[in-house]
Amino acid sequence: MSALRRRKAGNIVMLSLTYVASVLATLPLLFILFHLLQKGASTVSPDFFTHMPRPVGEAGGGMSNAIVGTLILIGIAGAIGLPVGIGAGLYLAEKRTGALAMTVRFLSDVLNGLPSIVLGIFAWQFLVRPFGNFSALAGGIALGAMMIPLVTRTTEEMIRLVPNSLREAALALGYPRWRTSLSVILRTALPGIVTGALVAIARIAGETAPLLFTAFGNQFWSTALREPIAALPLQIFAYAISPYDEWHAQAWAGALVLIVIVLVISLAARHVTRARFGSSTD
Repeated sequence: MSALRRRKAGNIVMLSLTYVASVLATLPLLFILFHLLQKGASTVSPDFFTHMPRPVGEAGGGMSNAIVGTLILIGIAGAIGLPVGIGAGLYLAEKRTGALAMTVRFLSDVLNGLPSIVLGIFAWQFLVRPFGNFSALAGGIALGAMMIPLVTRTTEEMIRLVPNSLREAALALGYPRWRTSLSVILRTALPGIVTGALVAIARIAGETAPLLFTAFGNQFWSTALREPIAALPLQIFAYAISPYDEWHAQAWAGALVLIVIVLVISLAARHVTRARFGSSTD
């Protein structure tokens, strides 16, 4: 009986520790959300989404140019990072043990851990300095490069979960290998790949360091890809370090909108995951 009591006591202690660890893991996010709501909710209004920034000393205004700029940058990054990442992940899943595949896999892991500011410096060196000006295109390319390794590894793992019997059945029916990969394997793994893509987009949506060296920011309305463009992270950074209370309030509101965008994307990824893997358990 004493051994049974010890096992029960150990079980209770370990369960309690896991509960405490779970609560502690969520506390930073809850604290951030509460603080942003407290500081920024009063400034968020319809004008914030439809008006341009006001000059110093004037109350009101918004970040419509920064919101549109962020969406443009995410669109450019997705157009560059998603096809490359999905294609590379498909190759790694099909060629698991080749020398090139192992090299690409290793370099993807290294790039995934590369500090964003380092990537921003390289983007400035090769995309900004040769052309003599900052641009939205350079910022989108820098963010797209950050997406590639995450999408690559997610795509590879999702394709590996596809049963090999599907590939064998398609090949037995006379499908060529490339058509099997695109029409059968990729389609089966598509929900998981979409989840990885949404997670990658959520990650780059709040990046600031690469944009400081590429997009640079713009106080005016601009959607030109070859000109500097506003973005929420850049606008928040500029307003947060300013000495003006009006801009500080705008920075809190911008941070709240940005984290809501990230949460919406994350919830979309969770919904796709549940639609893919939850249906089999219903």
